[in-house]
Amino acid sequence: MQQSILSHLARPAAALRAVLTARRGALTAAATAAALGIATAGGVTRTASAQSLFSPAIRVNDETISHFELQQRIRMMQVLRVPGDAEELARKALIEERLKREAIREAGITVSPEDIEAGIEELAQRTQLPPDEFVKALEQEGVARETLRDFVEIGVAWRDFVQQRFLAQARPTEDEIDRAIGQGDAGGGIQVLLSEVILPVNEQNFEQAQALALEIAKIDTTEAFAATARQYSASESRANGGDLGWVSLTKLPPGLQSIILELKPGQVSDPINLPNAIALFQMRGMRESAPAEPRYSAIDYAMYFIPGGRSAEALQQAAELRQRVDTCNDLYGVAQGQPPEVLLRESKAPGEIPRDVALELARLDDNEVSTALTRNNGRTLVFLMLCGRTSEIASDASREDVAQALAQQRLALMADSYLQQLLAEARIEEQ
Repeated sequence: MQQSILSHLARPAAALRAVLTARRGALTAAATAAALGIATAGGVTRTASAQSLFSPAIRVNDETISHFELQQRIRMMQVLRVPGDAEELARKALIEERLKREAIREAGITVSPEDIEAGIEELAQRTQLPPDEFVKALEQEGVARETLRDFVEIGVAWRDFVQQRFLAQARPTEDEIDRAIGQGDAGGGIQVLLSEVILPVNEQNFEQAQALALEIAKIDTTEAFAATARQYSASESRANGGDLGWVSLTKLPPGLQSIILELKPGQVSDPINLPNAIALFQMRGMRESAPAEPRYSAIDYAMYFIPGGRSAEALQQAAELRQRVDTCNDLYGVAQGQPPEVLLRESKAPGEIPRDVALELARLDDNEVSTALTRNNGRTLVFLMLCGRTSEIASDASREDVAQALAQQRLALMADSYLQQLLAEARIEEQ
């Protein structure tokens, strides 16, 4: 049960690969200047003195933060495209990290070199780059290897500290797990009020879509998110401002359930990569439902593939087909005489279904249809039909997933509360 070491770095994951792969070969003078505190004017470079570069910029209790550390963190946030004012965020993060370091030291927690390397690998995985290549790309952008190691080390150590101090209090009881997944006599299941934006992605617009997704992830009002959905979303929900209404948590893909549970009302998820799309979700509310919502061991669905992608002709064909079929079995007659690959019918466990398909199925009732998906890089329209769901009592694994999500949610709240207490008691002086 591990809290991500990156939880204190706001939304870097979706931007990293596009930024670093685009820039990995370009170490510019401006990047070097930003990283090393070099000012340029009229083409003449002036290096700050070692005394000023490594002198204290901020004092936090008995600890100091140097100008060099501050400049390095600013540069790292710029390279990772962390939303917000890079300088303000860097100051805040470094101050908090000094306080975390004091608490970690008093608790006697140490981090091994292997743990640090594992943390760097975790961060690199989010960029889909090998660790060595990721570190090299950051160095080419003016971020020193030691800066990255310090950042990862405090993240790993703080995660261990939080678990050591709060995990026993954060663990949910069996009744709390029952209430969360809607089992037995403990109460109903959880329903979430969600909105979505689904951005279509292809080879031509990948970087633009990634950049737009990052901007959408900054949204903090329901009105702005709804307007964005109407303007950009490719989902059928765009007409309603992306509103999905109340959705049973158990109908969402297993991998998405924990992500949704961690969102606060009004908060937007990190961008989620799907085949040919990027998804973002805004949490608008949560409630317990009664009677309890079942969990599902298998979902039966059919996909009929229509050439032409989202062209007017393909969409018209899908609309006509929607009027002709009442059940999934009717699609066999439609596909008769065509190549076998034109129709795919499968019954799979929820965790085995492709995420974009699972998201569409989550909003459908039996024999309902979605035409929001494409395949073949947007050149094939998917006529997706839900055939049925097979219910089951939640397995031990699903209970473990819910328990883990609840514990992580509580750990995050406890850790934040403790950090705010440390900040309130700290002596912080700008130099």
